Amino acid sequence: MTTRYSHSMPFGAETRDDGTTRFRLWAPSQPEIRLVLDGGKDDAQPMSKQADGWFELVTDKAPAGTRYQFQLPDGLAVPDPASRFQPEDVNGPSLVVDPKSYEWRNTDWRGRPWEETILYELHVGCFTDEGTYDGVRRKLDHLADLGVTAIEFLPLADFAGRRGWGYDGVLPYAPDDAYGSPDALKRLIDEAHGRNLMVFLDVVYNHFGPEGNYLSAYAKSFFTERHHTPWGAAINFDGKDARPVRDYFINNSLYWLNEYRFDGLRFDAVHAIIDDSKPHVLTELAETVRRKVEEATPGRHVHLVLENEANQAHRLVRDDDRLPPHYTAQWNDDFHNTAHALVTGERAGYYEDFCDESHEKLARSLMDGFVYQGDPSPHQDGKIRGEPSAHLLPQAFVSFLQNHDQVGNRAMGERLSALIPAERLKAITAVFLLTPQIPMLFMGEEWASDRPFNFFTDFHGELADAVREGRRKEFAKFAEFSDPEARKKIPDPNEASTFNGSKLDWDAVSEPSHAEWLSWYKTLIVTRRTRIVPLLSKIGADSTAEVRNDTVIVAHWPLGDSGQLTLVANLGDAPVDGVDAPDGELIFETAPSVAADLKAGRIGAWAVACHASGTGTA
Repeated sequence: MTTRYSHSMPFGAETRDDGTTRFRLWAPSQPEIRLVLDGGKDDAQPMSKQADGWFELVTDKAPAGTRYQFQLPDGLAVPDPASRFQPEDVNGPSLVVDPKSYEWRNTDWRGRPWEETILYELHVGCFTDEGTYDGVRRKLDHLADLGVTAIEFLPLADFAGRRGWGYDGVLPYAPDDAYGSPDALKRLIDEAHGRNLMVFLDVVYNHFGPEGNYLSAYAKSFFTERHHTPWGAAINFDGKDARPVRDYFINNSLYWLNEYRFDGLRFDAVHAIIDDSKPHVLTELAETVRRKVEEATPGRHVHLVLENEANQAHRLVRDDDRLPPHYTAQWNDDFHNTAHALVTGERAGYYEDFCDESHEKLARSLMDGFVYQGDPSPHQDGKIRGEPSAHLLPQAFVSFLQNHDQVGNRAMGERLSALIPAERLKAITAVFLLTPQIPMLFMGEEWASDRPFNFFTDFHGELADAVREGRRKEFAKFAEFSDPEARKKIPDPNEASTFNGSKLDWDAVSEPSHAEWLSWYKTLIVTRRTRIVPLLSKIGADSTAEVRNDTVIVAHWPLGDSGQLTLVANLGDAPVDGVDAPDGELIFETAPSVAADLKAGRIGAWAVACHASGTGTA
């Protein structure tokens, strides 16, 4: 059986069953708009002006494969802001795409419950030498064998140039042509589903990139000077003419979920989405997505995940059935920052907020999720950050030790395996993979890749200089960015070698040291899948955690009516006496001696043990 999917949008180019294509553009700042087909500017067709700034044209002269642009009265030809594909990059014409051209094979796929999620974040361009969707597809067996259950792509929205992280996208509906065609992306997702792997996409709704965004030329009210973000004037979610803007992004979420069958979305830096209206656009988006997805495919699992520096716990609540009416979870930077400061001793930049009493802060993160729950941030000059989160389930948090930000925003792009001894890395990895929070790995982490992951772009001239200077200001509290001599050693983001040097080295996986790490991760993931995941439906928000003898964290997660999951971790350089062995069955230890030592009231340095008792341990 095969099925074809599409998402019907109130804008853009929509192919119809009668052989026509409807073009629709919101351009309230312009008196007229013309449609240019296949570069024929001299034959541009006037579009019909409709109410509220809309222009429309239906024609039988633009089948799938036709290149088109919208022409403004001054002659400027711009791409479609809802373009489904840009074969000549962001400044070129858009392509009419028939979304039903791809025949899906795995049509019974309905996703997986959130509790089963083990995320794996990757950059399509750096995951393989090919740097394409097909390249990722050919590595799906590796990911399935590793045991992760969900792949998460960095943003795919079309950005200027041939290389970039994706956060400077300007055409949110067009998967970047540097990685392949829309059908190649669909085939990748389809085959991932065939291996029981979910696929997530990172989307950016807080700003547009600095090159290739033409919205202001024909829709000035898409942005507002009433609010400002680090990128300038904010997107207009709450002022006059905000309705088409809100619909643009809500439809984008539905488009990726319905037309490409993504299983989840990760929303970038939502603290920079400013909306003083009610309901907040994030609330409306989540409620609309959940309603429409359920109407279209009852029982389908779709997961919505936030990145939110503000630690807004109210966006992560569960209903009486333990289901999220809005957002499923949030990336827990507090866990990462505390764990990183603890194992590395680093104090610069935002680690200033986590380096002191780091064992206590890590215990708080294991117990409550957020470390900052309305507390003043020293790094932000005493700014109050966060909301109380102890009432949230552990599954409302995505924990990680590495990701694109935390590796790539280091001056030299070093991975954690290059910064700390193996015993420390093994211990902290066991902690984050065996706790009830949802874990996420970063590509290559599973074999302790030696390759860095650097920040890279493909800008030129003054824009390239501005990007370099902007990063220096953003990370000025890190010595490598503030010291002139140290800055000389930082790889140039715009050099192709910086991008190429960030690609994974798959030949290294079979080398003994890397193969050992891969085996370690697989063992932990199997333990999580078989022993931790079955318990998650029983775990509530009444967990406890404490620090004993300065370095030993003991965390308990009760399992409903009886029993509990217990983690004991000595995250210190010296053995500790006087630590009692927890009740229950040992389900993992970082070394064969840990359980025996605990029975004798002792735990070694950088040692971790996990026990389960009562319900769900059979």
